[in-house]
Amino acid sequence: MESGSAPPDRPSGDRPGDPGPAPQPPETPTGPETPTGPETPPGPQPARETQPPPGGWEQPVAVQPQWAGAELSGWWRRVGAYILDGIFTAIISWVGWILIAAGSTGIGVTLLVVGAVVAFFYYPLTMMRDAPNNGQTLGKQVLGNRVVRDDGQSVNFGWALLRQFVVIYLLFAVVGSLLFGIPWLLDVLWPLWDKENRALHDMIVKSHVVLA
Repeated sequence: MESGSAPPDRPSGDRPGDPGPAPQPPETPTGPETPTGPETPPGPQPARETQPPPGGWEQPVAVQPQWAGAELSGWWRRVGAYILDGIFTAIISWVGWILIAAGSTGIGVTLLVVGAVVAFFYYPLTMMRDAPNNGQTLGKQVLGNRVVRDDGQSVNFGWALLRQFVVIYLLFAVVGSLLFGIPWLLDVLWPLWDKENRALHDMIVKSHVVLA
């Protein structure tokens, strides 16, 4: 009897009594893969540009508050008061010069000295008066003008002396004369184009000229 070839081995699951193949766990369905961006190279990275917030990067600009006090005086009224005050402070000195020209030198010189003292004290003494004349010279009182301080305080002797003698007279008239009077002229004309009718000396001492 010829011996045949051995039958092929059966899979383990085909043999009687053998357990079948181990069940495989069901595959979990996955969604579409999310594409990933390019990998960031090592090393310092350049700063990313950020979009400006709505309205841009501009910082709010401080707006100068508008004058909310009494009605401002006009240029012609201010000039008229300036001329009247100049006449009031110069009368004594004019008389002194006339007497000197007439030969009365002693009396004339005395009147010049008295006139200089009167002109020096005229503005602070008249402007320091109590309300409603506070801030008024005689010329301003005639034409209905009044100087007010921006901080709301009353005009006193020292502040009036600073405004009228130091700033207006020494700074713009005396020192300005070294520049052919141009600073003085600018100070006089400045209220014509300033929106609050201020002269340059008003800006320096923080004052306004209003209707009384």
